[in-house]
Amino acid sequence: MPQPMPDLTRRDLLAGAAACLASPAQALASTTLFVSHPDMRAHDPGPGWPDRPERLRALEALLATPAFAGLTRVEAPAATRAAILRAHTEALLTRLEQAAPTQGTRQLGHDLVMNAGTLSAARHAAGGGGVAIESVMRGKTRNAFVATRPPGHHARATAPMGFCFLNNAAIAALHARADHGVERIAIVDFDVHHGNGVQEIFWNDKNTLYCSTHQAPLYPGTGAITETGAHDNIVNAPLRRGDGGAQFREALATRILPRLDAFAPDLILFCAGFDAHVHDPLGGLRFIEEDFREATLRVMEIAARRCNGRIVSLLEGGYAPNDLASSVAAHVGALMSA
Repeated sequence: MPQPMPDLTRRDLLAGAAACLASPAQALASTTLFVSHPDMRAHDPGPGWPDRPERLRALEALLATPAFAGLTRVEAPAATRAAILRAHTEALLTRLEQAAPTQGTRQLGHDLVMNAGTLSAARHAAGGGGVAIESVMRGKTRNAFVATRPPGHHARATAPMGFCFLNNAAIAALHARADHGVERIAIVDFDVHHGNGVQEIFWNDKNTLYCSTHQAPLYPGTGAITETGAHDNIVNAPLRRGDGGAQFREALATRILPRLDAFAPDLILFCAGFDAHVHDPLGGLRFIEEDFREATLRVMEIAARRCNGRIVSLLEGGYAPNDLASSVAAHVGALMSA
């Protein structure tokens, strides 16, 4: 007598689709996708500004060495208007378009400066997340790292802030949901600053888990442990100035990783900020490269168990270019080990 067919969950369908699209040869040849675009170096707020083009030049130079020859590399397309408007209001996008200078620079706020290349850079940064989602969800690569610049996790739905014009992580997550039917999405943020924009955009979204370690008190002043979201979908683990790898690992082990595992995501995004590095000029934490590698590996273990290893990592902060490059190398090296 034929046995009844089992009920298939959305997660089963996603896993099956990825398995069908990815051949063993693909999986062996290209575990990790690296996404960048020359326009992301064209955003230049001027001398002395922390988010300067040298940041990308340094990390791209290191990732061009033979140790990273196994990366699959693509250029980031510009995000479509429709993709941006899933996370942001029409008014915000119109404001950026009208403010963009054709020469020189224009200051939008004390922490926002645009030049002629900024808007294109922001659009390519946002589009990079989309092409990474496509690669991972179609099984072409297991995971991806996007050298997003300008960063994104402070950008609110209605306003840019904190060096951030568009919220790259939110745009990528909502692209995965709209175009690939990804239901449960987790975002893990280890930037030294709390990602207030990501938290705000997903505050009322029961199917998105946002987890953040960050220094407190520090800009932007959000990220208290009591901020838990409308559906207990926000997990903040603030650290104190001077904390290092031991405190970071404890926060991950006791607060972040158990919640991430229990959430059982279909896809994990990193807001990968490296300004918690001991030498970074904008923070007061004392992480070293191995701390970023270890955190990446611990999240990868959960990804392997829960979502077929699907991870998309988006660059956020990190303002000492050489230390940023070596920290990104540790993070990407871990991703390549999947």
